[in-house]
Amino acid sequence: MNPFRHRENAPLALITITVMLGLIMAIIDSTIVNVAINTIGGNLGASVDEAAWIATGYILATVVVMPLNGWLTAFFGRRNFYAVSLAIFTIASLLCGTAHSIWMLVFYRIIQGIGGGALQPTAQAIMFETYPPERRGAAMAIFGLGAMVGPAVGPLLGGYIIDNATWPLIFYINIPIGIVALLMTLAFIPNPKFLAKPEGGVDWTGLALLTAGLASLQYVLERGEHDDWFNSSTIWTLTIVAVVGLTLFCFKALRDKNPLVNLRVFKHRSFSVGSIIGIVMGFGLFGTALILPLFFQTILGFTAFDTGFALLPGAIATAITMFVVGRILNRFDGRALIALGMLLFAYSCWVLGGLSSDAGFWDVFWPRVEQGIGLGLLFVPLSTLSLGDVPLQELAGATGVYTLVRQLGGSLGIAILTTLLTHQTAVAWNVLASGVTQSHGYSTGELTQMVSQQSSMIAFNYLFRVCAIVFLVSTPLTLLMKRKPTAPGAVLAMAAE
Repeated sequence: MNPFRHRENAPLALITITVMLGLIMAIIDSTIVNVAINTIGGNLGASVDEAAWIATGYILATVVVMPLNGWLTAFFGRRNFYAVSLAIFTIASLLCGTAHSIWMLVFYRIIQGIGGGALQPTAQAIMFETYPPERRGAAMAIFGLGAMVGPAVGPLLGGYIIDNATWPLIFYINIPIGIVALLMTLAFIPNPKFLAKPEGGVDWTGLALLTAGLASLQYVLERGEHDDWFNSSTIWTLTIVAVVGLTLFCFKALRDKNPLVNLRVFKHRSFSVGSIIGIVMGFGLFGTALILPLFFQTILGFTAFDTGFALLPGAIATAITMFVVGRILNRFDGRALIALGMLLFAYSCWVLGGLSSDAGFWDVFWPRVEQGIGLGLLFVPLSTLSLGDVPLQELAGATGVYTLVRQLGGSLGIAILTTLLTHQTAVAWNVLASGVTQSHGYSTGELTQMVSQQSSMIAFNYLFRVCAIVFLVSTPLTLLMKRKPTAPGAVLAMAAE
């Protein structure tokens, strides 16, 4: 008997394991590569700017695919689309490991991003659809474990591989996981009966507008600080392309009977408000994921391993909190949990903004735990309430848009925080340097180093406080969400007929 022959009504546990394999593989890969970029670039004879495209190319591809999730799911079918995405990601991982030049690797990473961009929203849609309404909090908790803990595991695993093996292994480890996930997908993932193939074929005009707009926007956010923002003609040009392309696409999508991306999901109030909060969550999650390692290594003098170890308590706290919240969500007002999570995250950032350069591991331990608890309280009810009123026919598209919004929020956070870091460091340097009137027994080099470190410290404190304020002022948005999601029982009944 073939163990991977498709089974109708497969157990929830097998469906969960299947989608989580693909999800965790994609999320860990997106972070595991970041710690290896300099090593890969050096081995392939690439400059720092060229090597940065290893990450940028992947992200550009993922943001284009994410909003197309609903249309592609309807066109290919749920099981086939997820299987094809896994196959693309796995094959591209093999190709990445065999690359002998930087631009060949960037090309393979773009292909990998096409597969990886579909895995996260599709996995979330499968989990949300498969679990009964009363257990969707638990489903989102399981999903959140991969979405939140994966970024913490990736750097540790990547650092270990780089220190003890060769960089191609970073990509090759995806191959056995991808093969198992692919076979399990063909065996266990159901095709929902309510999905209908989209009419009218491919909207090539809409696809071109969406691709040009999102790719240009992501490039501006990724490379704006490096290219000195609007002093660069490239940034100006791509900003115009992004604004025009996305504006025209939105008008077209709202007018078309069968749009490429269903923007009408924003008519659901909880989804719209949840998407805004998702931007803030992406800002905090991705933004602090960038500045915390920099802060630990440049200011506190942590090694790469020490940095990973210092980040770990937050990931563990997130995992434990999401497990608990998933089990108790039905007994509490989800909006209160979201608000509590945002306030706790804001408080932890404010505490980090008060540290000095003499801080050690235990000074950052509790703020990281508080951050982890805050994200754990926030993620599960936010996903559940945001998607709870979306009809099942629109869920695949909604998860794609929801994931994209969080990704863009993260890119926006990184762009803003890196710009502020550069600006505030320069401002602090000028203020501190102007106050140095005598050496006090220090050499010029020592004074320069002291001023540089204190300038960076002041800038990092400023960034943490900015993150705290963003979360604090966004907390009242939770009042605009519905207290309980409306379970789409009618749709479920129709699907069963």
